[in-house]
Amino acid sequence: MAISAADVMKLRKATGAGMMDCKNALTEAEGNFDRAVEIIREKGKLVASKRSDRDASEGAALAKTSADGKFGAIVVVNCETDFVAKNEGFVALTQSFLDVAVANKPADLDALKALSLDGRTLADHVTEQTGVIGEKIDLSAYGCIEAESVIAYIHPGNQLATIVGFNQENVDQQVAKDVAMQVAAMNPVAVDKDFVSQEVIEKELEIAKEKFRQEGKPEAMLDKIAQGSLNKFFKENTLLNQAFVKDNKVSVKEYLNNSSKGLSVTNFIRFTLGA
Repeated sequence: MAISAADVMKLRKATGAGMMDCKNALTEAEGNFDRAVEIIREKGKLVASKRSDRDASEGAALAKTSADGKFGAIVVVNCETDFVAKNEGFVALTQSFLDVAVANKPADLDALKALSLDGRTLADHVTEQTGVIGEKIDLSAYGCIEAESVIAYIHPGNQLATIVGFNQENVDQQVAKDVAMQVAAMNPVAVDKDFVSQEVIEKELEIAKEKFRQEGKPEAMLDKIAQGSLNKFFKENTLLNQAFVKDNKVSVKEYLNNSSKGLSVTNFIRFTLGA
């Protein structure tokens, strides 16, 4: 039977599939639109199954805050090639997932994948887009923060994104952005030393003791010397204690307090492609 261009465009708009894929699906479905949609989705599942073991290390990391500035989220969608990662349609797909996350505030990645967009779950959209694009697509990461103020930052290129929560409302936007960029640039392990896990602390102490042991320091002094190295680790690797990148004469904690007395960071999340 003859397939009209209008029907092909309608199916393309509904599924995002290519023109020939849409025409072939409509032909196979004998013009039945709903069946053609199913065929497109079935093709996506088949392609997804065939590409499940492929490496999807490229993609986009995007971040956004809610209208009231008290909730922020990051999503990461992976693909196989840089060419697809830079495609406007792929970035728009990632943005649509992020919009769903900010609107619904899911608790975790599984909850996000189960949410609906245009009548289908995000997990189904991922499968369908694998068939449409022809590469493995994966909604691989999601994180969120709720606080008195939240700022989002996306590094140019969509390969790195951060969100930072603050303990006060109406934080100066430049100050908030500066801290979000600090997180992006310096990759701190925690907000402050009290937030560093015991596992990380023990690992750093052991590394320091072994280093000084190799240097011939007395065994009886290793614990004390290692503690000094741990304090240096806290200063260099916890956000509030790091030197502020725009003025290394002050710490991030001092920079925040100079902006507004008592202003501090409650939490941050940093996602980057390939890490």
